[in-house]
Amino acid sequence: MTDLRITGLVKSYGASARVLDGLDLSVPAGRLAAVLGPSGCGKTTLLRIVAGFLRADAGTVELGGRVVCGPGVHLPPERRHIGIVPQEGALFPHLTIARNVAFGLSGTPRAQRHRRTEEMLDLVGLPGLGDRMPHELSGGQQQRVALARALAPAPALVLLDEPFNALDSALRAGLRADVRSALLATGATGVLVTHDQQEALSTADLVAVVREGRVAQCGTPEEIYRHPADPWVARFVGDAVLLPATVRNGSTADTPLGPVPLTADGGATTGTVVLRPEQLALAEEGTHGKVVDVRFYGHDAMVAVEVGELADPVFVRVPGPVAVRPGERTAIVVRGEATLHP
Repeated sequence: MTDLRITGLVKSYGASARVLDGLDLSVPAGRLAAVLGPSGCGKTTLLRIVAGFLRADAGTVELGGRVVCGPGVHLPPERRHIGIVPQEGALFPHLTIARNVAFGLSGTPRAQRHRRTEEMLDLVGLPGLGDRMPHELSGGQQQRVALARALAPAPALVLLDEPFNALDSALRAGLRADVRSALLATGATGVLVTHDQQEALSTADLVAVVREGRVAQCGTPEEIYRHPADPWVARFVGDAVLLPATVRNGSTADTPLGPVPLTADGGATTGTVVLRPEQLALAEEGTHGKVVDVRFYGHDAMVAVEVGELADPVFVRVPGPVAVRPGERTAIVVRGEATLHP
């Protein structure tokens, strides 16, 4: 198993378009990291530099302690021992599934190549399909083949470039779990590039949130969600309720929704409190407001409540059936602690 370490990575397109601006990222060996960020933040550029398809302007990329990209060093892609799963599979249409998987095993004896191909197809849940052509498989099956092809040469690192974009939501969830299981089974280190917050939080061991060419925050999915580094990260990673606050006694914030206990005393007297919609509940007593929207998702619903002194509605996540309708009055209470950002 091999770790990935990226230090001070810089890349510009032209004189003014700086895409990566001193990006740092460390991925421990055998872990799956999700690089999450909005379009244009540098995710794909980062992936292409790590793979060796682009040269960085500055900074280093180390794989297992070996510098593959740095001052005076640019190891070509074929010598980096990296597997890549692109968007929509990108299988060779004229080759069978077995020959697609074995594509990176050209220097391996035939019997060993055949055995490894069968092992990889079993691993991704496609046993016995080696003789089929790519067009005979579904989109999800083609992505599994692309993963098997990437894993077949036993790479030190696997890069996944938004591989689930073209799939429907139900298929994406199952394939994400299968990809994670396959990486764990082979011990490969993985980097998943995505703009899907749910995908990053549910799949990865680590989540690196990228903003304007830098990592704004990196941590476990729970850390990123429960303790965002700033309000921007909070809003980007899931739904967030941001409230102006004044600190009282160092441990309580007075907000438009009432007093909220703080996770820690940061020394600030004013700032923004970050809450998640599931920390709010509809009640008979509390801060009153008017329901302006109800969005039903099946497993739960999101209720938007207009509170007098706030410019934007407050969103409350409600499990099960919703007892209120737009236009009705309700009250909101806060449950649990919150983080204050000065």
